[in-house]
Amino acid sequence: MTDEKLPTRNENFSEWYNQVVLRAEMADYAPVRGCMIVRPYGWALWENIQQALDLRFKATGHVNAAFPLLIPMSFMEKEKEHIEGLSPELAVVTIGGGEKLEEPLVVRPTSETIIGHMYAKWIKSYRDLPVLINQWGNVVRWEMRTRLFLRTLEFYWQEGHTAHATADEAQAETLQMLETYADFAINEAAVPVIRGRKSEAEKFAGALRTYSIEAMMGDTRALQAGTSHNLGQNFAQAFDIRYLDTNNELQHCWTTSWGLSTRFIGAIIMTHGDDQGLVLPPRLAPIQVVIVPIFRNDDEKSQVMPVVERLRGELSGFRVRVDDRTEVTPGFKFNDWEMRGVPLRIEVGPKDVAKGTLAVARRDIAGKAGRTFVPQAGIAAQVADLLEDIHKSLYDRAIKFRDEHIVEPKDYPELKEIVQNGWAFAWWCGDAACEAKIKEETKATTRCIPLDQSAGSGRCIYCGKPASEKVYFARAY
Repeated sequence: MTDEKLPTRNENFSEWYNQVVLRAEMADYAPVRGCMIVRPYGWALWENIQQALDLRFKATGHVNAAFPLLIPMSFMEKEKEHIEGLSPELAVVTIGGGEKLEEPLVVRPTSETIIGHMYAKWIKSYRDLPVLINQWGNVVRWEMRTRLFLRTLEFYWQEGHTAHATADEAQAETLQMLETYADFAINEAAVPVIRGRKSEAEKFAGALRTYSIEAMMGDTRALQAGTSHNLGQNFAQAFDIRYLDTNNELQHCWTTSWGLSTRFIGAIIMTHGDDQGLVLPPRLAPIQVVIVPIFRNDDEKSQVMPVVERLRGELSGFRVRVDDRTEVTPGFKFNDWEMRGVPLRIEVGPKDVAKGTLAVARRDIAGKAGRTFVPQAGIAAQVADLLEDIHKSLYDRAIKFRDEHIVEPKDYPELKEIVQNGWAFAWWCGDAACEAKIKEETKATTRCIPLDQSAGSGRCIYCGKPASEKVYFARAY
C-alpha cells in the first residue's frame, strides 16, 4: 500500500474511486483494455454478495445451472429488438482451431437466446412450468468507456431466467426479484435504493418492461444497481417456447430475466467510502474484525498474544483477522485496515491486558470519536451489537444524503440546475422526445418511474403537457 495521500472525494471523486479500488487491493487493470483482474479481497466481497443473493434465490424456489459462453450468431438475430440493442457491444469469434468458422459465435453478452433455445427443448407441458433457473458467470460487452467494477468489457454477475404459463405469473416473478434485489441492497449492503420501472428508451432490448433498483452514489450520480425484466412472449415466440395447457392447446410461455453484477461492488464503495478509503458494510465485509496486537518486546508479546488468541477463539463466529505483522508499525496497520474498510478494529496492548479492557475502533466514525474502551468479558456479544449498529449507521447516513439531494423542481430551468449535483423528481408526460431533449441538454437520464407514485397528476417538466407519473432524472454511471 502506498503512503501517498488519497485525493479527497470532494477534490476528485473519480480519481478517489480509482485509487481506493487499487490501494485497497480490490481489483487491478488487465492487459486487455477495459478488462479487470478481481483481486482476492475484492473476490471475497463478491463471494459474500453471491452467498447473500443465492440464499434468497433458493428460498424463492430458484435453482442454479450453467450455460455456454459461446452463442451462435443466428440465435442473437432471432429477436430483432434484442440484437439491435446489443450489436454495438458484441464480441464475435470468427476463427476456431485455426480455421474460419461456418457461423460466427458471440461471446456471451447475456443468455436470453441460448437459454430460450434450451427452454424450447425442455418445456412441453404446463406440468413443466414454471422453470426457475439462475446462473453465476461472466459476460462480455465491448464497452468504449470503462471503469473498474462499474463498467468493464468482461464482468461477473448472476442472471436469472424463468418461464411461466401466464402473463400474471411472469409479472409477479419480475416484481418478486426486484424486491429481492432491494432487500439485499438494504439489509446486506446498507445501500438505500428506489424501486421503479424503466422508460421505453431505457428498458432492456427485447423486454416488455424493465424494472430497476437505483442508488445514489457519494457524488450524487445515479447507479443502476440491479434489473429485473418482464420479457413478455418476445423470446418465447422467437425461440418457440411453447407448452400444452390443461385444455391440450399449445401456448407460448411468458419469460423473465434478472441480473445483478460486480458493479454492485462499485455501488458499495461509492455509497459508503470516505477520504480514508473503503467503508464496508459489516454483513458483506470479507473481514469484519481485525485484531491488532501491540507490543515492544518479547516480554510484552508474551502478555499480549495469549489474550489475542483467546479473543480470536471467542470471535470465531465472525470473520476475524489477526494482524501479527512485525515489520510494520501499529500506525501503519491502522491506516492499512482503514483503507480496506474493515468495520471494527480491536487493539490489544499490555495496558489492556492488565486492565481487562480492549480498545475498539469503528470504521464508520472517523478519528478519536469512533474509538472506545470496552471490557474483554463478553466481547462476542459486544462485537455483534457494534456491527449491527454500524450497519444501521451506514444505511441512515446514506439515506439522509440521498434524500437531501433529491429535489422536486418547479420548472425546467430549475431541473437543469438540480441535476448538476443531485436528482430531480418531476412530472413527465411519457413522450420519448421530451426524454431525449432533457438528456441532450442536461446529460441526465430518466432513472426510473418509482413504483410508489403519489396520487394525482401534473404537467410535464419539459413540455407542459398533462402527466400522470413522476420520474427521477439524474446523471448516472
